[in-house]
Amino acid sequence: MRLDAILFSQGFGTRRVCSGLIEQGWVALGEPSQICRDPGLPCEPEGLVFWVQGQRWEYQRLAYLMLHKPAGTECSQKPGAWPSVYTLLPSALRQRPGGAACGVQAVGRLDQDTTGLLLLSDDGAFIHRLSSPRHHVPKLYQVVCEQPVGPEMVRRLLQGVLLEGEAQPVRAAACTATGSHRLDLTLTEGKYHQVKRMLAAVGNRVQALHRSRIGVLELPADLAPGTWRWLTPQQVQALQAKQLAPAERPGAA
Repeated sequence: MRLDAILFSQGFGTRRVCSGLIEQGWVALGEPSQICRDPGLPCEPEGLVFWVQGQRWEYQRLAYLMLHKPAGTECSQKPGAWPSVYTLLPSALRQRPGGAACGVQAVGRLDQDTTGLLLLSDDGAFIHRLSSPRHHVPKLYQVVCEQPVGPEMVRRLLQGVLLEGEAQPVRAAACTATGSHRLDLTLTEGKYHQVKRMLAAVGNRVQALHRSRIGVLELPADLAPGTWRWLTPQQVQALQAKQLAPAERPGAA
């Protein structure tokens, strides 16, 4: 595969722009790096390490990454009142070609005031697998409530509550009080504003909301708000495997 075609596939601009970057000496290959000025240089893309304008990259046929979403950001390419989470990513990830849309896309959305784990990819099947309600991927939310949390509230959330505009009750896959005003709530459906609507249905209100896990993937403690990292192949494989909510696991009460 030509070097300029590799850069194009990774989102570094049009083929002409990628050729220009190489010809001008802004691209280096390997570790230790060596500048390459030949856009047509044949390269094996898998495992390729390269540098573009001093930034290290590894070839990724498909992009899979996690982002620690901070408050005050929107999961939208065309945000309204708040900055887009996509501005937290390098331009190459926002410009990767292929698929119906340009660049990586968020796997589901978090409200502007919700923080925590957000996955992004340009693999349509991966996005569908994790966001479709049919697959029941569990997502763990840590909730700070306005009113005290009691056993009856937990029982109702587990049993199911009817939300406005819904024909059937929705229930938490797991729910545990972690403090006088705190809950760990696991959902598998992903309805619009579901956590906030469920808490409102039991007479409470969400003051703060943080997603700490999707499927088997925990938000790493060392991933600071507003930063991102690549998923490992093992993490991608684990996310694509069948997920079980706590209540569905063998031996669960």
